[in-house]
Amino acid sequence: MLSIRQFGAVLLLWLCGVALRLTVLAMPAVIALVKTDLDLSATAVGIVTGLPVALFAIAAVPGSLLISRVGAVSALISGLLITAIASALRALASETSVLYATTTLMGFGVAIMQPALPHLVRAWLPGHVGFGTAVYTNGLLAGEILPVALTALILPLIDDSWRLTLILWSLPVMLIALLVAAFAPRAQAQAAERARWWPEWTSGLLWRLGLIFGSVTSMYFTANGFLPVYLASIGHADLIGGALSALNAGQIPASFLLLFIADRVVRRGWPYIFAGLGALISILVLVTTTGSELIVASAVLGFCCGAILILALALPPLLCAPGDVARTSAGVFTLSYGFAVIVPIVSGALWDRTGIPASAFIPLGACALMLLALTPKINFHGPRAH
Repeated sequence: MLSIRQFGAVLLLWLCGVALRLTVLAMPAVIALVKTDLDLSATAVGIVTGLPVALFAIAAVPGSLLISRVGAVSALISGLLITAIASALRALASETSVLYATTTLMGFGVAIMQPALPHLVRAWLPGHVGFGTAVYTNGLLAGEILPVALTALILPLIDDSWRLTLILWSLPVMLIALLVAAFAPRAQAQAAERARWWPEWTSGLLWRLGLIFGSVTSMYFTANGFLPVYLASIGHADLIGGALSALNAGQIPASFLLLFIADRVVRRGWPYIFAGLGALISILVLVTTTGSELIVASAVLGFCCGAILILALALPPLLCAPGDVARTSAGVFTLSYGFAVIVPIVSGALWDRTGIPASAFIPLGACALMLLALTPKINFHGPRAH
């Protein structure tokens, strides 16, 4: 059972999960308006879209350094404030360079938050690490959905202003920063912190975790990027909306299911194997069918990616000593998001090289196979989180 204090920590974790993606996904919802207003090229649109993901990789280790110097709670608050302010400053951009700079700063803020949260899950909920990870990941998924779903309703009320929209979506992040500053249980979080911040790059565990997390991140981002153009290329543009909705909505039931069972299954290998096989089969179905089976396969892929995401995020706080959680998480994020930048490029190169649209999904299948190969090499009975 959770104490009253821990219930407050759970709420803060969920809100911080929302803040991880709220401002990031606010831009795609208005990117068409931004493109027209600032006369962005297609390349510039791609850069604005990809910059946050690149920063997730580049700035994760500096985030670990900040945690070691000021503590996880203070680092989290700093990340929230930077994210909120930088996202709002994007609304002032009158040229592409300013948009790049403010988007980069926003991505840096999010990157600081990401290694802080696994550390705080272990500090605030030492006996419920799987549950705590499922909580903030559920918030992360809500943060992906809310801007996309609500911006279309908000825009007509503010004269289709993309600038005001970005400011509005930065306000909840600022509020979350204030709530964390006021109510976060600092004493528990500070107790376990140590000065080490540089990831142990020679650690086999770090690389295994990084590649496991990288496999699911790459499958998710690459599927979102290539599924629409793949369907259009084979004459089934009518399935794009349904397939993308199924892919992203499929994560939601996974996150709710793991709220109830994560603590019981996170230290077992079979959920990772089961989800890896499900992802592999769904990828095969995606490139061999064109009917309703494709929609179902997209939903299954989303479910499997969501499940692996939550389980993988729980592993650093479960398998590492308390003082190593932040730096290991930073190393995992660096490897995984770097991997997620490379895989879509490989998918595009395969399509261009072969002229076969389905070849873009070969790297996704390889990611699923890598997950299956790496899972047996993880010692799930590492240090206990209490």
